[in-house]
Amino acid sequence: MQPEVMMKKKCISARKASLVLFLCQMISALDVPLDLSQPPTITQQSPKDYIVDPRENIVIQCEAKGKPPPSFSWTRNGTHFDIDKDAQVTMKPNSGTLVINIMNGGKAEAYEGVYQCTARNERGAAISNNIVIRPSRSPLWTKEKLEPNQVREGDSLVLHCRPPVGLPPPIIFWMDNAFQRLPQSERVSQGLNGDLYFSNVQPEDTREDYICYARFNHTQTIQQKQPISVKVFSMDSLNDTIAANLSDTDIYGARPVTERQPVLLTPTGSTSTKVELRGNVLLLECIAAGLPTPVIRWIKEGGELPANRTFFENFKKTLKIIDVSEADSGNYKCIARNTLGSAHHVISVTVKAAPYWITAPRNLVLSPGEDGTLICRANGNPKPSISWLANGVPIAIAPEDPSRKVDGDTIIFSHVQERSSAVYQCNASNEYGYLLANAFVNVLAEPPRILTPANKLYQVIADSPALLDCAYFGSPKPEIEWFKGVKGSILRGSEYIFHDNGTLEIPVAQKDSTGAYTCVARNKLGKTQNEVQLEIKDPTVIIKQPEYKVIQRYGQVSFECIIKHDSTLLPTVLWLKDNDELPDDERFLVGKDNLTIMNVTDKDDGTYTCIVNTTLDSVSASAVLTVVARPNPPFDLELTGQLERSVELSWIPGDENNSPITNFVIEYEDGLHEPGVWHYQTEVPGTQTTVQLKLSPYVNYSFRVIAVNEIGRSQPSEPSEQYLTKSANPDENPSNVQGIGSEPDNLVITWESLTGFQSNGPGLQYKVSWRQKDVDDEWTSVIVANVSKYIVSGTPTFVPYEIKVQALNDLGYAPEPSEVIGHSGEDLPMVAPGNVQVHVINSTLAKVHWDPVPLKTVRGHLQGYKVYYWKVQSLSRRSRRHIEKKILTFRGNKTFGMLPGLEPYSTYKLNVRVANGKGEGPASPDKVFRTPEGVPSSPSFLKITNPTLDSLTLEWGSPTHPNGVLTSYILKFQPINNTHELGPLVEIRIPANESSLILKNLNYSTRYKFYFNAQTSVGSGNQITEEAVTIMDEVQPLYPRIRNVTTAAAETYANISWEYEGPDHAHFYVEYGIAGSKEDWKKEIVNGSRSFFVLKGLTPGTTYKVRVGAEGLSGFRSSEDVFETGPAMASRQVDIATQGWFIGLMCAVALLILILLIVCFIRRNKGGKYPVKEKEDAHADPEIQPMKEDDGTFGEYSDAEDHKPLKKGSRTPSDRTVKKEDSDDSLVDYGEGVNGQFNEDGSFIGQYSGKKEKEPAEGNESSEAPSPVNAMNSFV
Repeated sequence: MQPEVMMKKKCISARKASLVLFLCQMISALDVPLDLSQPPTITQQSPKDYIVDPRENIVIQCEAKGKPPPSFSWTRNGTHFDIDKDAQVTMKPNSGTLVINIMNGGKAEAYEGVYQCTARNERGAAISNNIVIRPSRSPLWTKEKLEPNQVREGDSLVLHCRPPVGLPPPIIFWMDNAFQRLPQSERVSQGLNGDLYFSNVQPEDTREDYICYARFNHTQTIQQKQPISVKVFSMDSLNDTIAANLSDTDIYGARPVTERQPVLLTPTGSTSTKVELRGNVLLLECIAAGLPTPVIRWIKEGGELPANRTFFENFKKTLKIIDVSEADSGNYKCIARNTLGSAHHVISVTVKAAPYWITAPRNLVLSPGEDGTLICRANGNPKPSISWLANGVPIAIAPEDPSRKVDGDTIIFSHVQERSSAVYQCNASNEYGYLLANAFVNVLAEPPRILTPANKLYQVIADSPALLDCAYFGSPKPEIEWFKGVKGSILRGSEYIFHDNGTLEIPVAQKDSTGAYTCVARNKLGKTQNEVQLEIKDPTVIIKQPEYKVIQRYGQVSFECIIKHDSTLLPTVLWLKDNDELPDDERFLVGKDNLTIMNVTDKDDGTYTCIVNTTLDSVSASAVLTVVARPNPPFDLELTGQLERSVELSWIPGDENNSPITNFVIEYEDGLHEPGVWHYQTEVPGTQTTVQLKLSPYVNYSFRVIAVNEIGRSQPSEPSEQYLTKSANPDENPSNVQGIGSEPDNLVITWESLTGFQSNGPGLQYKVSWRQKDVDDEWTSVIVANVSKYIVSGTPTFVPYEIKVQALNDLGYAPEPSEVIGHSGEDLPMVAPGNVQVHVINSTLAKVHWDPVPLKTVRGHLQGYKVYYWKVQSLSRRSRRHIEKKILTFRGNKTFGMLPGLEPYSTYKLNVRVANGKGEGPASPDKVFRTPEGVPSSPSFLKITNPTLDSLTLEWGSPTHPNGVLTSYILKFQPINNTHELGPLVEIRIPANESSLILKNLNYSTRYKFYFNAQTSVGSGNQITEEAVTIMDEVQPLYPRIRNVTTAAAETYANISWEYEGPDHAHFYVEYGIAGSKEDWKKEIVNGSRSFFVLKGLTPGTTYKVRVGAEGLSGFRSSEDVFETGPAMASRQVDIATQGWFIGLMCAVALLILILLIVCFIRRNKGGKYPVKEKEDAHADPEIQPMKEDDGTFGEYSDAEDHKPLKKGSRTPSDRTVKKEDSDDSLVDYGEGVNGQFNEDGSFIGQYSGKKEKEPAEGNESSEAPSPVNAMNSFV
């Protein structure tokens, strides 16, 4: 059981009007099955007016069906055509189609005529239309002598084509010798008769190759008329000709091109008539002459032009109405109008009609004894006459049949018998044509039969009509009944529609309509039935439709088309562009549910439609793609209204590329002074295409226009013609005039020169004038060439001058310039500020006062006062650093200033100087002042050693910056239990001269947290913290701990080291942050189990806090330590890799290794052995500790597993701290406040300026130069 689409394609498409479908199916239901006797029926025939190609065979079609099969005969021009007697004519087998052999010697003209076919069997005869055979003709143009057309500019002209009469009429068009179509417009156009009309001629119409072509489509030939020459005389050339032959008085009599009001060239007169047949296309034409070119308008008198059927062609000169009817008759007026007047013409249109069917006769199947009628009704203008034929013979002379009666357009049949079977022809004709229809009467006695296949499956979309066929035949006509299901009741009610052809219609099929339906047909001779199946499917829906898109050129765009469909239906998705297939372009990518267009171009603009088809339904959705781009450049720039200082520029905008032009930018080029350089002139709104431009003298202008839209700027237009303006005096003087002396005895006058554009003429110069201000002096002037500076010598020091600079050229001076004030050159100030006083505010801030110097002694522009100050000595320690002077500048005539950033408890000196544009004056006497004490920095370290059952030993270092006299140390400590809760806090004050302390009477196996800081008389400094654990039973502490965290900081990095006690293989991390900040701690992971780390990327001069923790030990970390990076300073370290001795040593080592490798290779090839390892072990140097392979640390650090003491050569104590020497001379004194310097790997740099002292180096390398043996070990 194969499913099929319910509705027949020849009748109707899906979801159309069911009435039309019913009529189509009812006609097919009247077809008699071919296994039953029936009269002939014409199924195919040639057209009534049959124009044939005379070079090809003529095929006249005539096909028919019937039972028994019909025989065929032909008439020609009303008499029998005996095809057996003409060897060129044959009839196809089992067909009535004639083939006339023209290609083998026959002539088409010999077979012109009227042909009619008759198909006949024992039950009747059917006839075809009268078929008129005419061969097509394409005659040549008649020879004619064509005179050249000489016409005056502005006059009208008609070039006649007059093509030869052909069959069918040819298609006319005008071309030139190069086979290019001649351009047509409102002024020049082709008429319906083929003539070429000029409303007014222009000089550009002059040419010698106006050629009319006639194309004959049937013969596929083109005929060419001889070229026509047109010569247009312009009024200028005509006046020249007249002037050569006439007097001056006569010349003025020659009239120029004059404007003329419209005059109709076709049709002529004021009225005309037109007859057209119903259903044809009505074409009305009006072409007018006139200057300016007239515009044509059409109206219908007493009515409106029919909507949806009216079109205007040929620049509105042709009115086209399609599918005309009698209602379109009336008067149509064309009006030609220009600025001088109008002309009109009225065309009276009458619509006639060839006969057309109202009711065409239809085949009639009757059973013996039944009644019936044949009806033939037609209309036309004039009214057609109706005549009947029986079996091709006029019914008046046909054999009589008592069962029939003719009543005008109706034949009535009563009590028919089998002998009443025949074919009847109805002919409706008037002067414009005829209609011929065949309808048979077939008398049969047949029981019902159902022609629809059994168990046919119908599939229908829900909520749409379901039409179940029950095509049947029987005589008499059977009655049809429908049932649902095997034992269902007969279907009745408004929810069903029963058609006469047996079709059951369910107007709105629902899911519950699914099932089996039975059709029963019965008449008096019997009964039959048939079952069909109906399935209801879900409709196909586009749930995500494509959306309107705007995309820039060369972009990418996608349209979505997501669908939902019945699971049993297979959808196919098709994309269309402008209702046509997508371009064959790889840029178009069709996906499962989308369409993507890559690299979009202007051609991609349009409507895109997604069509989803299944076997049952089809849905679609469309979206518009608008491709936008920068506008095309304007063109046709024109300069008009040229004046000395203005000109009007006009242009034609280029294509805006779907984005409206917002404005136009006008630029100019000065071809005289700056050729090739374009400058901005002005801009106008996008709706404006002309602008009045202001011009400057002595400029050779060219202009260009740039269009701007939302996407961007167009390319510039082509430049306009050049326009050179006349010279004039300068309009302006130089700007930015200044007078500033470069030496104490001169005045340098400078200005910004005028550009060539501003010069307004040739010979640009400057008049420079000056005089001393407030002195009764005359102006001194000098004229200089086109420069921008003039130096006046011999002036007094720093006195004011009045200055002016005036432009002039060959035509004169510019307007009087304005005056500016300048000064001659400055000299150094003469005196120093006096009465310098210093007021110390606190330990880091001081305020300095001074008396201002007399302005006359400044000898220049007062720029301010500079305070030089420097630290002489630190009172808390000896300082041997070099003196670094600092400078603070106070602008203007200030008499005091603040000195911030001083170091506490130090001696400073300062002096004050006045400054002008030339430099600084003498310094005031040095002023000495001291800063008071401040709070100290944190102790340099705190370490806890020698834990016992009830005691701990604390050792510490003094603060790096005491900032005064230390008075004591404050130690606070408290126990920490297993839950990390803090116990009572104990405080101890320790004398300032102590550096260690043994705490006794502590609890055994208890963790303590210590807080330690130093004090001066001002207060306490920052504290450092540490944790330690007393032991239990003289064994290792129960809890792991990290202690003795020490730091050594440089400018941007710091070396952090610590001691660890606890489980093996701990993984450490370092956390750090800015002291006093609430920001989160920053975390760095330490590679391996090493106990040192280098923090990099630190900020110079900043105090940091740091602590060390172990991964995996929850909450276990060291106490915090605080350190300060040194201030930014020039690096004093020496890169060893650049030292000559080191490079030479490395080269020697490399050479030695190469020699050893060669010797080893030779020994190995000889089969010998070289016990390198044994020799190395035998001669090992105890001073050398190789780097460990597992963690990369150096041998100077003890292994975390066995805590072995460091070997000889280590310069770091076991607690990994650096103790200060007893001497007060520290590296800080020499390093401008930096706590020493370190390489980025943590090693100390032992070279610095000033005195070099032997101090222990903090790091993991010796500060001594490596020996060759050490270097060798390191290299290997």
